[in-house]
This record gives sequence, C-alpha cells and structure tokens, in this order.
Amino acid sequence: MSYYTLVSPAARPTSDQPAAPFAIDVLRVGVPAQLDQQALVVRQGDSGVAVLDEERWAAPLGDELRAALSTELVRRLGTQDMTGLTGPINQPVLAIRLQIRRLDAWPGHAVQLDADWSLGFAQDPNGARLTCHTQLQEAAPGGYAELVRAQQLAIASLAGRIADDARGWAQSRQHGCTQHA
Repeated sequence: MSYYTLVSPAARPTSDQPAAPFAIDVLRVGVPAQLDQQALVVRQGDSGVAVLDEERWAAPLGDELRAALSTELVRRLGTQDMTGLTGPINQPVLAIRLQIRRLDAWPGHAVQLDADWSLGFAQDPNGARLTCHTQLQEAAPGGYAELVRAQQLAIASLAGRIADDARGWAQSRQHGCTQHA
C-alpha cells in the first residue's frame, strides 16, 4: 500500500514582497462526495472512475487539501495560519474558504482542478467578501507519484492566485479576482 500527501516539501518563501499585514484562517475545505475518501480516485476515460484501494492519502482528502493550501499560503504571504488558535490582538485575520468542485486525475495524462474560493476579514463590520473561481490543469505523465505531484502543483498554483488576491483585497476591498493567463 502507498500513501501520498498534497503538502509539498518545505521550501523557502516564494514571495519577494514583504510579509502580509494580516494573518490567515484557512477554513475547512469542501470536497465533492465522490472524492471524499482515503483512497485515490482517478478518472477512466470520459465517464468512468477507479477507486485505488492500494493508493491512499495520508489523511482524509479535505484535510490534505487544507494543509497543502495553508502551507503554500503561509509561504507565499509570509504570515501565519491562525486556524485553531486565538487570533492576534493587533493584526486582522483573513478567512479563506475553498470549495473544490472537481479534482479530476487521469493517470499518465493530466490533473484538472475546478474550485471556488472566497476571502473576507472576520473583523469587517460590513461582511465584505471576495469570491472567485479558478480552473487549472497540470500535466501528469508517469505513475501515481507523478499524478500526486501534478495535484501538488495545481494546489500551489491555486495558492498563488489566492495570495495575489489576498494582498489586493487587504489593500482595497474594491479589488476583484485577478485573471491569470
């Protein structure tokens, strides 16, 4: 039996920008019911799926996704994830909610990620939120380890988009979703 994680190996901060002036709270990640299991689920053609009982996540998929997103955002924003902690007294906390709509994986071919996400400061009296949608695709040649690596890259790319918009949203609640090529 093989176990995989979506959390990429530790790396240096990727941003050459100063640390974000806010902490983050990465909330529980929503995952489609058909993917919400310990075993990897992969696509077979256009309509089939395979549940790979011998290829498993190290933790439930929603937890893997939340941990991977948190790790990437902390690294990119140079801030702290306050999930489960008491918030800092003198620093705003940006709540980040992610709903995975699709996480399709075709072994030897590609991974596609389709997700909605929102940002909002818990202390904002108006309850203003930024809601965005992202679709990503990563090549996934090779076996299951390469397939998981492609999923890690898709999560890292998603975290980059969220981090860019989080910085903009923190400066101006008028900031919209950044369009990426």
